[in-house]
Amino acid sequence: MAFMIALACNDPVTPPVDDPGDSTPPAADSLGLVTVVTGLTQPVFLTSPPGDSRLFIVEQPGRIRILESGQPVQTPFLDITGIVLDGGERGLLSMAFAPNYAVSGHFYVSYTDSGGDTQIVRYTVSVNPNVADAGSAKTILSVTQPFSNHNGGLIMFGPDDMLYVGLGDGGSAGDPQNHGQNLQTLLGALLRVDVTAGDPYGIPPDNPFVGNPNARDEIWAYGLRNPWRFAFDFADEMLYIADVGQNAFEEVNAVPADVPGLNYGWRLMEGNHCFNPSNCSQAGLTLPVVEYGHGPECSVTGGFVYRGSAIPSIQGHYFYSDYCSGWLRSFKLVDGAATERRQWDVGNIGNVTSFGEDDAGELYVLVSSGSVFRVSVRS
Repeated sequence: MAFMIALACNDPVTPPVDDPGDSTPPAADSLGLVTVVTGLTQPVFLTSPPGDSRLFIVEQPGRIRILESGQPVQTPFLDITGIVLDGGERGLLSMAFAPNYAVSGHFYVSYTDSGGDTQIVRYTVSVNPNVADAGSAKTILSVTQPFSNHNGGLIMFGPDDMLYVGLGDGGSAGDPQNHGQNLQTLLGALLRVDVTAGDPYGIPPDNPFVGNPNARDEIWAYGLRNPWRFAFDFADEMLYIADVGQNAFEEVNAVPADVPGLNYGWRLMEGNHCFNPSNCSQAGLTLPVVEYGHGPECSVTGGFVYRGSAIPSIQGHYFYSDYCSGWLRSFKLVDGAATERRQWDVGNIGNVTSFGEDDAGELYVLVSSGSVFRVSVRS
């Protein structure tokens, strides 16, 4: 298999019964998927600059492709295949446009370098809006990765215009170096930095561990195994983190985006369940709002809260999938609880690597075989 997000590396366990959610009737509009493009090479992320209708698609080997007016632009926006280590959970994994991209031309990428380590790098667009200046690279952050899996890989600007960086626990199985509960490492954490202050970045003064000699100032939240995909709902200012499980449970967390210092529990917990019998206290932990068990399922792929206008009936619903099972599920967060949980009748989409969101809030699904679909009303 060409791309494996974060499959557990332990011995198999008897899978629990999978619970797709409650029996709430589906929305008035039945959902379908419209093919947007095919023939890509391992697409792993899709986004758009603020106020821009173009779609930018990240290919894992190290290219960013543009769809303009529904048509692929032949020349890649950026091609860094020569410096990217591609394969398994490594590669060019995401990109993020600066909130002031229209003025600054700055965008950021997260990739695995030839030594297997994570690099967060800023680039600038060239005079041609469809081509980046490959010589403009400025390294923002480098993180040593002890193993080849659980690199995280998503970067995203939040409602506060800070850059958030998702990093896994460093890999192997069971977090052997206990990075998830160690505040002195950047691994197993969600970082928050200010790329407009300092060189190469500044530390927001309201980060939760600023001034703590036993913690890294960059950390916003910790206790994560592999937050392959997280998302902000700007409308409600919520943060959703889909954290890939070990060998029994997958989870989705949802919290107010402005609450700092949360501990999501890994490696003490896997989902809502004790993982480390020697220390299984849940005191002070933030547990998921949704979990599901392994069976045909294997690795959660987090998406976005739908805020587009094309399908009013799903406004406010968070969508997600599973890499192995390829279903499409959603829920709506109400008073901190997942409601209206459902699985949509779209069949097996394939190996879902990521979701994407355009500037209008419409939702896209990416599969490793090279296709991108848009969530739509079934005709």
